[in-house]
Amino acid sequence: MDIAFHIDPLEKLKAYKDSSVAMMRAAAARGHRVFAIEPGHVFSRAGRVQAVARELTLAIADDSRDHTANWYSAGDSSTRALSDFSAVIERKDPPFNMEYVYHTYLFERAVDQGARVFNSPRAIRDNNEKMAILKHADIIAPTIVTRSATVLREFVAEQRDTIFKPLDGMGGSGIFRVRESDPNLGVIIETLTALGTQSIMAQGYLPEIVDGDKRILLIGGQVVPFALARIPMIGETRGNMAAGGKPVVREFSDSDRRIAETMAKRLWAEGLFLVGLDVIGERVTEINVTSPTGFVEIEKQTGFNVAEMFVQRLEQTLQSA
Repeated sequence: MDIAFHIDPLEKLKAYKDSSVAMMRAAAARGHRVFAIEPGHVFSRAGRVQAVARELTLAIADDSRDHTANWYSAGDSSTRALSDFSAVIERKDPPFNMEYVYHTYLFERAVDQGARVFNSPRAIRDNNEKMAILKHADIIAPTIVTRSATVLREFVAEQRDTIFKPLDGMGGSGIFRVRESDPNLGVIIETLTALGTQSIMAQGYLPEIVDGDKRILLIGGQVVPFALARIPMIGETRGNMAAGGKPVVREFSDSDRRIAETMAKRLWAEGLFLVGLDVIGERVTEINVTSPTGFVEIEKQTGFNVAEMFVQRLEQTLQSA
């Protein structure tokens, strides 16, 4: 099969820990041809959605090489319709801004023309990684979305200890822990809401974060059998690895498994092939659908090859279509 990855610029990827690179290597190892499509290289011409793609040859994983740009070599660029590929894997990172929304429209037109895109562009657009949890009120922490300073202050007074986060960020950027007595509450609200013009999310603080913000991966309606707990640094609220969180793989608790199996069925039905749930304690805090990570850390600590599971499940899905 020819598998294309719509991905951020290759030179920016950190091959030693990047889940997209792990997926590409697993696909190549199973005999598939791998192509890269970088942002801005997808366009519509004469009614057809096309892309400039480069075929990649991937070097065998090696720590010294993977810390450099030598983990791949690329062939010449060629222009192909997205529908010409056996599968197109959507792996562009947020921010989920209007440019991102526009590219989901392009990819949706490609789907209409026969392209197989994972995750579904419509499903990505309909499942903002922060706000999508609102559809699953039975398993989330107390949560509000608003741009009203009054509503935010009332929520902080009610919860006493809260987390504020922007709706379009990633990697823990822009997240604040705010207590009722915080003297900076007003300026934090003004800053995050851009003086009341931009909605944000507020959630009740979950003290279980000290034991880790668990990433649970779902692939094609199936559950990866390990959770990746991101343990916050001392003095830090955020467990995100981008914010210095330490990744520690753990076996599922009973509540983890219940959440994972419930959400796997719900989200696969929506067209979400790869999902990264963020779970603190017994509550889902985010549903990551753009470019979930954690593949490499799980394999290094357990030997379980998540990327191979991804490619095998992709093959099964395409064959059953």
